[in-house]
Amino acid sequence: MRQPTQPPPAPPIQGTTRLYAVLGDPVAQVQAPSLVNPLLAALHRDAVVVPVHARPEHLETVVRGLQRVQNLDGMFVTVPHKAAVRHLADRCGTTVDIVGTANVLRREADGGWLAENFDGSGFVTGLVGAGHDPRGGTAALVGTGGAGSAIAAALLTAGTERLHLYDTDPARLGALTARLDAHWPGRVRALDGPLPRDLGLAVNATPLGLRAHDPLPFPLEPLAPDCVVADIVMKPRETRLLREAAARGHRIHHGIHMLEGQLNSYREFFDFR
Repeated sequence: MRQPTQPPPAPPIQGTTRLYAVLGDPVAQVQAPSLVNPLLAALHRDAVVVPVHARPEHLETVVRGLQRVQNLDGMFVTVPHKAAVRHLADRCGTTVDIVGTANVLRREADGGWLAENFDGSGFVTGLVGAGHDPRGGTAALVGTGGAGSAIAAALLTAGTERLHLYDTDPARLGALTARLDAHWPGRVRALDGPLPRDLGLAVNATPLGLRAHDPLPFPLEPLAPDCVVADIVMKPRETRLLREAAARGHRIHHGIHMLEGQLNSYREFFDFR
């Protein structure tokens, strides 16, 4: 009988090991270590990704400290730091300039730090890979924070014809809508009420779903039967939103696909070879 393939053993952590941090609050749910560390092991890289729990009021102190750790080459950034962390970088990529958020920081050869955001491209890569191509369709995105802003831009880049945005923070919603409209005029609309009924895709880009008692980020009743319901929450895998959407007959899309879709981007950005 053929034996299942075992992942390569992780190299020992030693004095030469290069470090990458994952910043979040909370941080117990982060999946980057479980996906990126096996990749580093397979590539025989003497490097490791570790979670770092940083509260918002301590973020600048933590990031500035990590930037001075000489064997730390990069940071992954998750909820709720993606907007704030861009201001702690020396330079920003084009996507960061458009959406206003970042999910990775890289130490450059001159010692400066570059911020970029692959949440959106990773989400669309995962979406297309699962057979849910957004091109030409109508989508709604609930939550315009760190990941949501990047996903909005990526959906428009991928050819989504009409994108409806909703957020409980009117100022953040208005700012993102204006930035996106400058690049994709006439294709973005800010919602102040229920989701439209003609959606092909409805995305939860809020943290609602991390905890078992969280309410749904949006009601499912208005959605058409063929609407795909996607969640970016990765842990738990089956959020309440996805469970209830599946029970109503909707096709669902799990949050882990967004991170899996970013792996090639991470490899290039951090030069994992």
